[in-house]
Amino acid sequence: MSEISNALARTAIVYPDSDGQPMAENTLQFEWIVTLKGGYDALFRDRPDVFVAGDLLWYPVEGDNTLRTAPDVLIAFGRPKGYRGSYMQWREGGIAPQVVFEVLSPGNRAAELVRKFRFYEHYGVEEYYVYDPDSAELGGWIRSGEELREVEPIEGYASPRLGTRFDLTTGKLHVLAPDGRPFATYLELVAQRDEAERRRAEIESRAERLAARLRQLGVDPEP
Repeated sequence: MSEISNALARTAIVYPDSDGQPMAENTLQFEWIVTLKGGYDALFRDRPDVFVAGDLLWYPVEGDNTLRTAPDVLIAFGRPKGYRGSYMQWREGGIAPQVVFEVLSPGNRAAELVRKFRFYEHYGVEEYYVYDPDSAELGGWIRSGEELREVEPIEGYASPRLGTRFDLTTGKLHVLAPDGRPFATYLELVAQRDEAERRRAEIESRAERLAARLRQLGVDPEP
């Protein structure tokens, strides 16, 4: 087959953006996927060369649209931010996502988890983390040569790529940013914003009352 024929054959292949599977099977799994994806998006918001995605199909090999998987969260260093229908590795400078997360649900099957582990190990993932929110158990694997080797102990472990630390001392996972602040759910972020606004309004009200009292005493509070 000629080079032109090969090129035409490659362009004729369709790489679907969806595998027909739901992003999550329950609300707890969904919340954790969104929290991890949003947390790392925020952490690397000033890094134009870090791409973060949730439930995005990853195709590692050009020409094979059946060889694929969709990590719950993937993080690719050295790739620009922006829209993608899927992660086609040959269009990403050949760069595989260096870090992937899977958040388990009761419907996960052992065979599927083994298949994904082998996929990530074979196609170059450097760090692989699996969290079960029902049991609050976290597993982690780090690349050593051609293999992914388990991190033991995972409690307190800091990701070499991400700079985040995993805290399980309270009986659930807390992902701590390099400054020590934990990743938060959307509701927690809203609550933090509302509390900050309440405190600011309280400070402004106290300042206004103080200024009014000073004026009563004949003191100009303005500098």
